[in-house]
Amino acid sequence: MAAPSIPNLLSLRGGGGRGGGRGGGRGGGRGGGARDARPSASGASPDAIIQDTDTDAAVSRLSMVESGYLHDKYARCFVSGPPTRRLPIINRGTYMRTLALDLVVFAFLSNEHLPDHERPKQIISLGAGTDTRPFRLLEMPGMAWLVYHEIDFEPTCRKKYQIVQSTPGLADLFEELDATEGGSWSARHVRGGRYHCHAVDLRNMHTDFASAMPASIRTDVPTLIISECCLCYLTQQASARVLNFFHSRMASLAIIIYEPMPLDDVFGKVMVSNLKARDIKMPSLERYRDPQAQQSRLQEAGFEEVGHATIKDAWDQWVNAVQKERLDVLEGLDEVEEWQLLASHYVLAWGTKGTGFGSFGKRVMDNMGNGQSA
Repeated sequence: MAAPSIPNLLSLRGGGGRGGGRGGGRGGGRGGGARDARPSASGASPDAIIQDTDTDAAVSRLSMVESGYLHDKYARCFVSGPPTRRLPIINRGTYMRTLALDLVVFAFLSNEHLPDHERPKQIISLGAGTDTRPFRLLEMPGMAWLVYHEIDFEPTCRKKYQIVQSTPGLADLFEELDATEGGSWSARHVRGGRYHCHAVDLRNMHTDFASAMPASIRTDVPTLIISECCLCYLTQQASARVLNFFHSRMASLAIIIYEPMPLDDVFGKVMVSNLKARDIKMPSLERYRDPQAQQSRLQEAGFEEVGHATIKDAWDQWVNAVQKERLDVLEGLDEVEEWQLLASHYVLAWGTKGTGFGSFGKRVMDNMGNGQSA
């Protein structure tokens, strides 16, 4: 999360400026903001503000990695210039967001006892920006059957392609890089998996993809949709169209949504106020104000098995005592109550439809206490 952009751990504490971190959410869901073409007070368009938060998101990710929270050898590739050290509470928030989402993704990818010919799965990440998750996943053993898609603004897709193509540590991972004039690109990972970056505005996806969905996006394999602080920037109508687009086409579909919540308390009011001051429109804050509302959102969209956990829940139940002690040694956190308050305002909501997931929901919950590495 960028300090001058979306709600973050520092701005919600009355800070801001250079220390703004990614904290409890992705640094901008770059899939298209609430439609309003008028420039903000700063002169930037709403879309540009959302896209620009990705730079700060990458800096916060690198800070968390270099502080020793988890290993991500690709984090440095997406940060130019010297790294910036975030505050401990920022690093912990970034770590927990990454860990919690990784655990849900791993639960989805778990194939239990399926034979090889039934193993193919695909992930579609909305507004992913410079997220490193596809690179981390595709290099893991046994992921030759995985196809990873990202859908984002054209400038973001072009930026990611340029970085991958010009960075030896990333370019060496892929073969058969193929870019289109429209900004989309794809490649085959050296371990066999596939990666596709689609330059599409989510607000127009129902028309852009309706007549000609890319052949690389399959509708006949189990699919996980990731919205990591992305759909929250769309209007209610636009986000509902995105959910319906995939739900109506995918026979076996899982989804994970990660967003902030106001919870109708003082902290939430500060969150909303900071957004307004930064010319950020996040319609979901008005509609989905607590975890139950997010879960109901998925039920109303047609998902059958649903569940949710706040980041506070994830910290309390998914991170074991050994790991918590390790993190305390890395960076002591004095503001424990503040951390708990902050973590309670971010939620993971998930749901599934159809077959092919086995006991997906149970596997997510079984990961509680097993989050020592991700």
